[in-house]
Amino acid sequence: MSEARIDKWMWAVRIFKTRTIAAEACKKGRVNINGALAKAARMVKPGDVIQVRKPPITYSFKVLQAIEKRVGAKLVPEMMENITTPDQYELLEMNRISGFINRAKGTGRPTKKDRRDLEEFTVPEFMDDEFDFDFDFDED
Repeated sequence: MSEARIDKWMWAVRIFKTRTIAAEACKKGRVNINGALAKAARMVKPGDVIQVRKPPITYSFKVLQAIEKRVGAKLVPEMMENITTPDQYELLEMNRISGFINRAKGTGRPTKKDRRDLEEFTVPEFMDDEFDFDFDFDED
């Protein structure tokens, strides 16, 4: 039965752009194999389920072949199966359409107007209003 290092495998099947980034994700505790935290040197074998947390979502992959040599994008489906649940993709979509959080690249710093619009959108009305009545602290 063939085995491969988790960092090499994730790089080989193009989950991460470089092996260094894959190893870093393992070190930060973002990679699980069959539910257990994985170090970069941990071996994977066919049938293992890998979970990779790339905020805001957690991707899940099933290992079909353990490889350590990078393959072309067309061959990736033979090496792994994406078993990420649809609700994770809904999270990604919600994050994408939630407006101000991710500004378009190249638009620069938010303006004062942007900040005011964002505050108006996020702060509930009753939070910034003064009380309509006076507290009566006089002792009679």
